[in-house]
Amino acid sequence: MAHKLTLKQACQGLIHYKNAVGLSPHTISDYKTTFKKLFLFFEGENLLKDIGRKEMVQFFAWLQEDYISNPDGIAPRKKPLAPKTIRNIHTNLSALWAWAVDEELVKKNVMQEIDKPPVSPPVIEPFTREDVAALFKACDTTRSWKTRSSVSYARPTADRDKAIILTLLDTGVRTSGLCGMRHGDVSLSANSIRVRGKGAGKDSKERIVYIGKTTGKAIWKNLLPRMSEIREEDHLFVVGTEEDWRPMSRHALGRLLKRIAARAGVKDVYQHRFRHTFAITYIRNDGDIFTLQALLGHSDLTMVKRYARVANVDCEAAHRKASPVDNWRLR
Repeated sequence: MAHKLTLKQACQGLIHYKNAVGLSPHTISDYKTTFKKLFLFFEGENLLKDIGRKEMVQFFAWLQEDYISNPDGIAPRKKPLAPKTIRNIHTNLSALWAWAVDEELVKKNVMQEIDKPPVSPPVIEPFTREDVAALFKACDTTRSWKTRSSVSYARPTADRDKAIILTLLDTGVRTSGLCGMRHGDVSLSANSIRVRGKGAGKDSKERIVYIGKTTGKAIWKNLLPRMSEIREEDHLFVVGTEEDWRPMSRHALGRLLKRIAARAGVKDVYQHRFRHTFAITYIRNDGDIFTLQALLGHSDLTMVKRYARVANVDCEAAHRKASPVDNWRLR
């Protein structure tokens, strides 16, 4: 009956499979987002076997030219998708058809007949020391009143928020790694934290990252309110109150950093930029790329080499500015 399998049934099948092999909830959510766009274009009960290269080319043209964000909203509008988003959609649909071929539901992967949309690598812009100092300071107090600029209040989560910023900066962990940290993962005596990978099962990757004394002290202060009752399996960073502690989620973390950035006056603050800053600063301070690869949890050196190129450009610019021969005008 495989020839009667609909597109929606195939998408559901892939989701079940990816859940079974332990992909992270974030990755599963990304697949679902892609499939929603697919269903907007292919209305009705289309059979998977009837969708070929021609139909998928039309789908990608629609994404580029006519995709409407929030079609059921009060003010639906065309919103161009970023090139990286379209490329991610191509990758997700390639996985769908590859799975369908493996399951003998279709004969070929039509996505292999469609070139991946080109994407220019994003510019990697690490935080400066001044940026981080401003973010750190913004953890302490609320925004000033609009009517009384001198009035602000101490923030009860200042210790937690400082610990989050320092941990992101000192380890380069991804959002999922930070939010997944538990009390039992931390060894303040060894200045180390066990970090879980993005997935479970065969996709699970655990590694040890290291922290400095300042970050260790900040983590300890963050734990103080719960120290008398905390268990090894309890999350390191939480939200809520003493009566209802809840793990920090990736969305809560994003909102938190956005609010801190607004108070600090620092632009483009997002979780992954701390990872970029850790990596580039590590290389600037003579760290080797193989150790950095292990600390970041990368499976290969591709991204690490990009960090190295950014750091080397830094060094080249610094040398042009500070060269003793050129500055002393030796002839």
